[in-house]
Amino acid sequence: MSLAAARSEADTQGLDLIEVAPDARPPVCRIMDYGKFRYEQTKRQKEAQKKAKSTEMKAIRIRPTTGAHDVDTKTKRALRFLREGNKVKFDMIFRGFELRHTEIGREVLLRIAETCKEDGQVERYPRMDGRRMNMILAPAKQDQQEGRGRKGS
Repeated sequence: MSLAAARSEADTQGLDLIEVAPDARPPVCRIMDYGKFRYEQTKRQKEAQKKAKSTEMKAIRIRPTTGAHDVDTKTKRALRFLREGNKVKFDMIFRGFELRHTEIGREVLLRIAETCKEDGQVERYPRMDGRRMNMILAPAKQDQQEGRGRKGS
């Protein structure tokens, strides 16, 4: 169809003539409502963003002198975050003389990682960053979680 005929056809239908493939010979055009097309396109993009999985980084702060019960409570909270699909960052904060005994903080963090190993995996092992020691746990892979608990079936 010639360009003039395509334009007149689009005008009679009250629609727009949109160039789809400009590099093709001859160029390919479509007759459509461009405003409606753009609206549907943005709607599809927003829907795709909703379905996209977003992981958040949750931070939990502890000290080397934190009591065992409090560490257990924070570990349970971390497990809940991991089950929800979020990453968990543990910050071990050292003050004063505690900096001389960073191995105590490392042991606490490794014990937490051991407790969380079913629901999460260590993404970054404990390492010092100034007066803080950081460790990051990421949620376990989905197929590994589904595989658990099916041994008896």
